[in-house]
Amino acid sequence: MTMRLLTSATLALGCLLNSACVPVVVGGAAATTASVAHDRRTTGEVIEDKAIKGRVISALHDDEELYKDSHINVAVFNGWVLLSGETPTEAFRTRAGDIARKQEKVRRLFNELTIAAPSSMMTRSSDAWITTKVKSSLLGLDIKGFDPTRVTVVTENGTVFLLGLVYHKEADAAVARTQEVAGVQRVVKLFEYLD
Repeated sequence: MTMRLLTSATLALGCLLNSACVPVVVGGAAATTASVAHDRRTTGEVIEDKAIKGRVISALHDDEELYKDSHINVAVFNGWVLLSGETPTEAFRTRAGDIARKQEKVRRLFNELTIAAPSSMMTRSSDAWITTKVKSSLLGLDIKGFDPTRVTVVTENGTVFLLGLVYHKEADAAVARTQEVAGVQRVVKLFEYLD
């Protein structure tokens, strides 16, 4: 299996694991029924985030040297872009950040790439399992008005990144619950606060 095909399959699996909903077409653009219904972003913002993510991924893949030697995940929430994964040099890390930052409608960039060889499939599988456990654990939070589907969860080498539009009370509860999940080594809050 070629590296690009393997990466495409990994991306597709990651999208499935990170999606809590069934994709549908809204006005010619992909959106998700449940996320739009429960999301604090407008439908247009949800669609724009998907477009931003597509532009960032495409631009990163266009840099063949960077793409070949790195493992980069892209998450986007309300125009905030998170780059996580591994790249072999600080120059590649900077280059990936510059590429992402230049894309249209990126409001803020969090370049959390680490300088290391790409993680193994075993590590990535473990991270996917941690993400699933964190998402499940958030279902049990009893906070009036809180919907766990409003929190995007990304795990990279045991570090869990939490993104979303939340109130401070919701963020604190989500972080506390995430810290209790087995395998979580660190939690990074990348929330945009409503209060």
